[in-house]
Amino acid sequence: QVQLVESGGGLVQAGGSLRLTCAASGRTFSSYAVGWFRQAPGKEREFVAAINWSAASTYYADSVKGRFTISRDNAKNTVYLQMNSLKPEDTAVYYCAASQYYSGSYYPKYDYWGQGTQVTVSS
Repeated sequence: QVQLVESGGGLVQAGGSLRLTCAASGRTFSSYAVGWFRQAPGKEREFVAAINWSAASTYYADSVKGRFTISRDNAKNTVYLQMNSLKPEDTAVYYCAASQYYSGSYYPKYDYWGQGTQVTVSS
């Protein structure tokens, strides 16, 4: 029903910035909440940020608060994650996920997932 494709990952030095993009299919995608998650090698998937359908509400993990910004452009069926002041511990595969009914940090509540994009931050 919904397909998500992440892009924008890459290799940056600590303190640098990247902007991730989550492109979605579907005419009704604008009604979905979207979350960003990440998974580093040997670690469990962790929540990064979420945004509701109207972009009236956003939520961030403490580890990225003040550095990352989630936003969306419903006309383009696109959600962004602007990542500033990147740290080596931000290195992970980043995934976007969508839910028609849930917006938050609990990943089993999300219904659709992208394939992920690699972010590597060097010291």
